[in-house]
Amino acid sequence: MNRIQKFFTQIKGLLVHRFFQVLLFIILGLFAYGLMFSNVKPERVQVELFKPAEQTIRSTKTVEDTYKTEQEKEEISKQVADVYSLKKEYAKNKVDLISSIFDSAIEVNKETDPDEDHKEDEDKKETIKTDAQKVSILKEKLTDEVNKNIEESVFLALVQADEDELKIAKDSTITAVNNVMSSRIAASDVENAKKKVVEELGYMSISGDMKKASTSLARTAIIQNVFFDKDKTEEQRRKAVESVEPIRILQGQIIVEENQLVDRDVYRQLELAGFLSTESTIYPYIGLLLFIFLTFAAFYYYFYYSISKKDNKYNQLLIFSLVFILSMATMKTVSILADLKNSNLEYIFPGAMAAMLIKILLNDRLAVAMIIMLGSYGTIIFNGDTPGNLDFSMGLYIIFGGLTAIIILSRPNFKSKVLVAGLLLSLINMAFVFSLIFIMDSHYTRMEYLYYASAAIGSGVGAAVLTMGLLPFFEAGFGILSSIKLIELANPNHPLLRKILIEAPGTYHHSVMVANLAESACEAIGSNGLLARVGSYYHDIGKTKRPHFFIENQMSEENPHDRLQPETSRDIIIAHAVDGVEMLRSHKFPKEIVDIAEQHHGTTLLKFFYHKAKKQDESTLEAAYRYPGPRAIMKEVAVIGIADSVEAAVRSMKHPTPEKIEELVSFIIQDRISDGQFDECDITMRELSIVKHSLCESLNGIFHSRIEYPEPDKLGQKVKE
Repeated sequence: MNRIQKFFTQIKGLLVHRFFQVLLFIILGLFAYGLMFSNVKPERVQVELFKPAEQTIRSTKTVEDTYKTEQEKEEISKQVADVYSLKKEYAKNKVDLISSIFDSAIEVNKETDPDEDHKEDEDKKETIKTDAQKVSILKEKLTDEVNKNIEESVFLALVQADEDELKIAKDSTITAVNNVMSSRIAASDVENAKKKVVEELGYMSISGDMKKASTSLARTAIIQNVFFDKDKTEEQRRKAVESVEPIRILQGQIIVEENQLVDRDVYRQLELAGFLSTESTIYPYIGLLLFIFLTFAAFYYYFYYSISKKDNKYNQLLIFSLVFILSMATMKTVSILADLKNSNLEYIFPGAMAAMLIKILLNDRLAVAMIIMLGSYGTIIFNGDTPGNLDFSMGLYIIFGGLTAIIILSRPNFKSKVLVAGLLLSLINMAFVFSLIFIMDSHYTRMEYLYYASAAIGSGVGAAVLTMGLLPFFEAGFGILSSIKLIELANPNHPLLRKILIEAPGTYHHSVMVANLAESACEAIGSNGLLARVGSYYHDIGKTKRPHFFIENQMSEENPHDRLQPETSRDIIIAHAVDGVEMLRSHKFPKEIVDIAEQHHGTTLLKFFYHKAKKQDESTLEAAYRYPGPRAIMKEVAVIGIADSVEAAVRSMKHPTPEKIEELVSFIIQDRISDGQFDECDITMRELSIVKHSLCESLNGIFHSRIEYPEPDKLGQKVKE
């Protein structure tokens, strides 16, 4: 074990105690707080009234400009016209009045000029003959106010006219008054309305005195019917004022440009935005602290409650911490360089590196959580020249790139093709950057577009290169099995492989065949094919202790098990798994290879020797003839176990055909499922179906039909001919 591994082992020993777990999260939180502290620190600017600004100042928050809002409300209120209401009842009242005057005149005429039917009453009533008396009677029927507004000549004309003439005049006058009074008549329009009613009555076919009387009555009836409505006017103005949107100084809005004169309006806006305040505020710092606490509390909950295996928990916690520190340090460095060069250099930040490392070293869930955390912190760190702003576009860029990397690496065999994944990520990053630019309707030159494209490509390629460069250090420090280590173990010149080849050549050939089958099947389901190949090479290393007790090494020799008791044969066969584990551990082999040697048989039953013992003793227990296990945990182990059984079974078949091979593979997989050998492994039925298909394809390629050549003597005869 190297120094790095010893160092991390010591740290993992400390993390057994919850105090050190909490302490680690506190350290990570303080580290993040220190990096983002300057990005939320409120900025104080030096400006003087009526002097040019020394720098461009953007608002750090959205605030309402109450002064301009009130100005806008006053302006809108002034623009609302006065509301005038039409009094429709005025027209009806005047029509009724005119009608009453004419009706009263008709009544007076009837009362003072009795017709022939009433001649017998002449003795009882004195006949009124003078017009003055008639006028007096008519006035008594009307009110004083009405009498005051009507000229004497009008009364005289009314009492002198006959009934028919009065009715004609009444109808014409009422019609004219109603027509004119139905329209809107303001105070300034009364005289014009009176002229209009006179014009309408000019066409009446009655005597001149009666026409003059009707005209006079009509003019008297025409009055103002539109009046200023204070309540409705106030309501309209109130609605107009309420419709005014508050005028705001938006977050990120430029308040004053560099070298622009700071007038009173600009000075007032700077004061509203808080740039001129001398009072210090702690709210941004409290907000940042609360934000960091919430994110790390969520991760602490995950590590403490969601991961059951302690050793795996501490490994994941340390890897997560190191990747987080490395990513945050890189993010801060890029942001500082971007500020110094006053450019959008932040798009070159290789945020997907963290997602790739966590995806490869740990799991998808932590990778997604990590990239979301980095994206949210990126909105603060990459907030540009204006402290307190959140650059959401940069946060989206980091999150989108990281999630894309996770999806790409989820494809089969992409874990071993990180650079290819990085190149593909570069293209997607570039498309995403352009989508942000187009959505914001930003206008750039060709060189600027080229710059953004280069930064996006650099981000994807940089993430892949850094991932490939850092993986060996993480693998070495945490004892994680790397591809480089697997390739080293696959070298035929490795001492243990040479030992198998020399001492158990049949086992060596069997192991190579199993390796070919298992690698193809694992790659088909997206598992580590290289691990399956190397693990298959060493899965039967324990057979080198007693090679001749295994049928593949016996050649034409007599089978020694024929002379042994089933109990003895059982112990020898089972021992090869235990012996193999001891040999691999003594040679410091990675845990994954040791697990393959220990688990590839699981707790399967030695059926041949069990049935043999059963014939000798009916009380023989099945459990006594099972491998000690444990059962397969990794998918690679499950696949190797299937491939091991399948290869041995097919090799023993005399005339294997595709149908027989498929039937045999299906039987072996189903037998293991029913025996519960995959109960502790997360391999799915769909993946087992893919494994079956892959094994059948590989075996059909190995045991394909061959041309039957003639016997040697017949072949020589054909050659001579």
